[in-house]
Amino acid sequence: MSPADATQERPVLQMRGITKTFPGVKALSDVNLTVGPAEIHAVCGENGAGKSTLMKVLSGVHPHGSYEGEILFQGEPVAFKDIRASEQRGIVIIHQELALVPFLSIAENIFLGNEQRTGRGLMDWNATMQRAARLLARVGLRENPQTPVADIGVGKQQLVEIAKALSKEVKLLILDEPTAALNDEDSATLLDLILELREQGIACIVISHKLGEIRRIADTVTILRDGRTIETLTVREQPGDTPELSEDRIIRGMVGRDLDHRFPDRTPYEGEHSTALEVSGWTVRHPVDQQRKVVDDASLTVRRGEIVGIAGLMGAGRTELAMSVFGRSYGRYESGTVRIDGREVRTKTVPAAIDAGIAYVTEDRKQYGLNLLDTINRNVSLASLTSMARHGVVDEHHESSVAERYRKSMNIKAPTVQEQTGRLSGGNQQKVVLSKWIHADPEVLILDEPTRGIDVGAKFEIYTVIDKLAAQGKAVLFISSELPELLGMCDRIYTMAEGRLTAEIDRADATQEVLMRHMTRNRS
Repeated sequence: MSPADATQERPVLQMRGITKTFPGVKALSDVNLTVGPAEIHAVCGENGAGKSTLMKVLSGVHPHGSYEGEILFQGEPVAFKDIRASEQRGIVIIHQELALVPFLSIAENIFLGNEQRTGRGLMDWNATMQRAARLLARVGLRENPQTPVADIGVGKQQLVEIAKALSKEVKLLILDEPTAALNDEDSATLLDLILELREQGIACIVISHKLGEIRRIADTVTILRDGRTIETLTVREQPGDTPELSEDRIIRGMVGRDLDHRFPDRTPYEGEHSTALEVSGWTVRHPVDQQRKVVDDASLTVRRGEIVGIAGLMGAGRTELAMSVFGRSYGRYESGTVRIDGREVRTKTVPAAIDAGIAYVTEDRKQYGLNLLDTINRNVSLASLTSMARHGVVDEHHESSVAERYRKSMNIKAPTVQEQTGRLSGGNQQKVVLSKWIHADPEVLILDEPTRGIDVGAKFEIYTVIDKLAAQGKAVLFISSELPELLGMCDRIYTMAEGRLTAEIDRADATQEVLMRHMTRNRS
């Protein structure tokens, strides 16, 4: 075998015996990961399994010396002191929260920290724009390089991140939940691009909870559980082959058992199924472009003990409807009424909506749902501080005891309720958000993408919590981009397109095809 052939055959990456310990927690224990040349290698595991920590070790976020074990890249031992050092070797990580500056242009973002300069050290704008245009063409993004990033959608921003990685001569691209915030069309575009990069000889590590996407693009999958390598499985023998590995087999490795049911059996509500929430003629205009209605004459009902879904494509107006009902926290309210148990309520502000008995679990827990710098107990109490206070002062002992009760009942994986919320995994953060609103004891709970970016095990736990809330007589409005999730959880489903509710479908009549037909229905 020639030296060139040997180079082609050897792994691009080997991580051996990686162990990483934080105060009181062993996040990784003797983890091994091997990625072949031009391979798409998926890393799966429940939230808290150690996936992100492993990638931070690889990329230098956790520098050499802060962990045990060794890393070989292209056959050579490496010891990265920071993320710049790993990028200089061609390892680039794209995080779930995109690291773009919205008011800089696409070209400026691509070369941020890697600026194109003249011989005198000045910015070479011609070279910047020309090279950016070539990179955009390579990732299939038809945009002017001078366009501000704020003016393009999330799907296109993800492509800008990949163009940015290509500008650094990437050899190993790491993508952390790359499609979590994307619609189906943008997700398909991104997955096709990952396959193209493999054809160009670039190896990829993909972290994802979307097992269907893993089966579509991955060659190999490594499963982590509780900070350990459980197994590495072959998805397909050759690129382009039909995947041999089933979703159920991946799930069994992730959770340590067969998950026979993705959704809990519904516990019936024994009380009176009266209408808890009624929204009538709800119309809201865009906060900037006030000629455009983001919600147009929407009317819906949710009865006690009922889980009602809203299905729609990106931009259909689902979140805008939810946020505007919850204290008119989006857009410019034009008309419509909200009734709770038949009584009209004025939800002009978020506190007024909470007082009326409405809670809203946002789709963006990190930005709007939690204070990531604060502790679990303080986040749990945020929506119900008056119940925690004596003479206007929060009773910290009571606050901690309430949070501890939720830590146990919701199975929040944290040593104490004094743990900083930002240190928790995504699934555990979501449980803190739910705990906050459950403790506020609302009559109506609006859930906006409550399981986004969460593994199947944590999803089932959250589904069980939602089912229990409905069994207690709460009215649940459930927004999701995952149609199987709506079909598995909801009693009725409304579809939405271009700001209008286009259909109301009973569970017995709902299929993915029926929902999609109404989600894409023209307003006319």
